[in-house]
Amino acid sequence: MNPRLPLTDAHGHLQAERFDADREEVIARLIAAGATRLLVPSWSTESSRGALEIVRANPWMDAAIGIHPHHATDEAHERAALLEGADAPEIVAIGETGIDTKRNFAPIADQVANLEAHIEVAVQLGKPLILHCRSAGDADDAQRQLIKTLNESPITSARGRAAFQDRPPFILHSASGSAEYISEGLALGGVVSLSGLVFRPEERATADWVRSIPLDRLLTETDAPWLAMPGAPDPNRNEPANVALTLAWIAERRDESIEFLAEAISTNYDRVFPRSRPRTDGSPRSA
Repeated sequence: MNPRLPLTDAHGHLQAERFDADREEVIARLIAAGATRLLVPSWSTESSRGALEIVRANPWMDAAIGIHPHHATDEAHERAALLEGADAPEIVAIGETGIDTKRNFAPIADQVANLEAHIEVAVQLGKPLILHCRSAGDADDAQRQLIKTLNESPITSARGRAAFQDRPPFILHSASGSAEYISEGLALGGVVSLSGLVFRPEERATADWVRSIPLDRLLTETDAPWLAMPGAPDPNRNEPANVALTLAWIAERRDESIEFLAEAISTNYDRVFPRSRPRTDGSPRSA
């Protein structure tokens, strides 16, 4: 991979415990790979604090704070206090949040309430939602519930349109599911972000619908330290530098050059996650 490509990881959990022993080396590899954009999203109150700490030490990165659907019940009492701080300039998005019926760590009613609370903050601040959505096997109940909740929420109303204007109001993070679900998400104004999940046999539908995603609605991510893909140096731990492998997979299936796609995705990132802080030229080395 050409190190001069502006690689974009729109979802890498650098604050995860699995990076504690060598986080600085992981960041150095990411910079050496050519990365110029990295968003560090959160899944809990503690991970939100960790994301902010890392981003403040690495000002070329961005943060998102939120409560994952897995923690929709056990961290519900902490949610309001956490989201009150979402206006910090390092925070460019809200999440990750969403619906998960694959593991069912929280009742659906709690997951919906959690998602609705995040939606309200996203609309108030004009900061996009990062949405996790998983169903078990070939089911699509999580996707159905997610689209229903979005349709009935302020984010798809006139208020939401005013808050985001011409910017996407949400990201389908590590997008998974049918072409119909992806089409519905796009119709609501969302952006599709692809991770190492695309390499899994159960996600084979992605290879068909990836060609239909408008170029300006596409992002790349790793979901590191999870979802390590074939070709990753460590098959047991993903890291942000590996986003180059997903970029190559997408480019091949869309019949687009890697260079063209990398530039377009970098531009998309800046539109989806506008900063109040200066980015200079976008290079980690000069931020």
